[in-house]
Amino acid sequence: MDGADRVSCDYLIIGSGLAGLTAALKAAPYGRVIVITKTTADECNTRYAQGGIACVITEEDRFESHVQDTLNAGAGLCHADVVRDIVRDGPARIRDLEAWGLRFTRRGDLSDDVTGDDAAEFDLGREGGHTRRRVLHAGDITGQAIIEVLVARCRQEPNITLLEHHLAVDLISTRHIRWQGENCCLGAYVMDRTSGRIRTFLSRCTFLATGGAGKVYLYTSNPDVATGDGMALAYRAGAEIRNMEFFQFHPTCLWHPEAKSFLISEAVRGEGAVLKARRRGDYVEFMNQYHPMGSLAPRDIVARAIDHELKGSGEACAYLDIRHHPESFLRKRFPNIFETCQRFGVNMATDLIPVVPAAHYCCGGVRTDVNGSTTVRGLYAIGEVGCTGLHGANRLASNSLLEAMVVANRAVEHCRAQAAPAPAIDASSIPDWSSGNAVDSDEQVVIAHTWYEIRRFMWDYVGIVRTNKRLERAKNRIRMIRNEIEKYYWDFILTPDLVELRNLASVAEMIIDCALARRESRGLHYNLDYPMADPSSRGRDTVLRRPMKMEIWSE
Repeated sequence: MDGADRVSCDYLIIGSGLAGLTAALKAAPYGRVIVITKTTADECNTRYAQGGIACVITEEDRFESHVQDTLNAGAGLCHADVVRDIVRDGPARIRDLEAWGLRFTRRGDLSDDVTGDDAAEFDLGREGGHTRRRVLHAGDITGQAIIEVLVARCRQEPNITLLEHHLAVDLISTRHIRWQGENCCLGAYVMDRTSGRIRTFLSRCTFLATGGAGKVYLYTSNPDVATGDGMALAYRAGAEIRNMEFFQFHPTCLWHPEAKSFLISEAVRGEGAVLKARRRGDYVEFMNQYHPMGSLAPRDIVARAIDHELKGSGEACAYLDIRHHPESFLRKRFPNIFETCQRFGVNMATDLIPVVPAAHYCCGGVRTDVNGSTTVRGLYAIGEVGCTGLHGANRLASNSLLEAMVVANRAVEHCRAQAAPAPAIDASSIPDWSSGNAVDSDEQVVIAHTWYEIRRFMWDYVGIVRTNKRLERAKNRIRMIRNEIEKYYWDFILTPDLVELRNLASVAEMIIDCALARRESRGLHYNLDYPMADPSSRGRDTVLRRPMKMEIWSE
């Protein structure tokens, strides 16, 4: 029953990206759904996804081809059964999006030469690691188009409540009432960012859909909301965390002091753009030296190649060259990217596009099965916050939105099939939030300083290329910082910035610990002290359980 400090629902969804909103729409016919989101409902990682959704949608393509491309990119760590399930579920989820009102770009939208049935066919893009064109897109603002459609649809559903400007502080589990049985999630403590009030939200099923953690690094393509909240919440509630060492750096973010790491979609390379480096005054194509697929190689290889070129030459950036296409095509195919580049003085049709890598996507996360079910009963992790095993050691381009839809749908079905996702517990035994003896802080500068310090050493020590010495420095520093944060956390009244900082520091330590545990180079994890992949670790994940341990392997 709802009260001043308590709210009850059937489905509590934390996060409003593609995964969270898909789950909300799928769950709405079966009970009361509450979606909480840190800012506005349309501000999330999904909004900034330009490329599209990888899906086998034509007779010329095959599920097994998509599966094989995913396995190849994942460097021996993908869970093949999960890959096949998600790839095969893709077409049905595309039909869901279209039924909700999304229109993908058709071939006729881009060319006056295409007529008849051909004009109505999907215009399929190709991105790094894909051997076929299979990426559906809505111009070059696919994520924005998706979010606008889903938010509007959710607002029309009477069973869905969107609570904007609300932040999850901690999950509520049976540990809070000293339950002796299985660890189960009962809901979450949620802060109203405007008033600072923290209420108790109790739910039958709780879904983490909080997205990624790009803000743990100094340079990222992610929005400010991507502070790893869900991973930290799940870890504190006792859920297992997997493969956090595999953080994908997108190779091509626009290099400009005012662009704030604006993403140049991989679809640009899918249309024939090539990467070039400046050497002795000339601009030289270089990716063929690193991989047979050249500029369309998987992202981990491209990011490391750019990093190597820049460190060797001392140049500030690499360049994308797509000048072989006329301006009319580029304006139609990439309207947002073209306009943004032009705003910063770059004409894609006549100029080279300056680019650098930036933290982009976390391939690890809360350990789940293909249904999004975590190791804590009643708790689901869907989208980037979860780690199903689809991506392995390196995500194949445009597989993330596919996974978000498929796993969100499966999670709702799985939750519905559970007669009792959590034990029947007297709600009065669950404590409300208490601030104890905490007081208001007059040292907010500490939060800002610590936030920057974490992001700076994570970029320098735990970035694209790592060494044992750098990782050990990072571990020593994050251990000290986390102790400082915990003391500050319990001494002072909570603020949204403090909650996010605590989560960010926790995720940073997860990444460092997993990186230290993996004594090889594989996929997105490259350590100069172990430059080769260890054949004996193929198929083995790094798993963190609370309390954090240095090295735990799970088949």
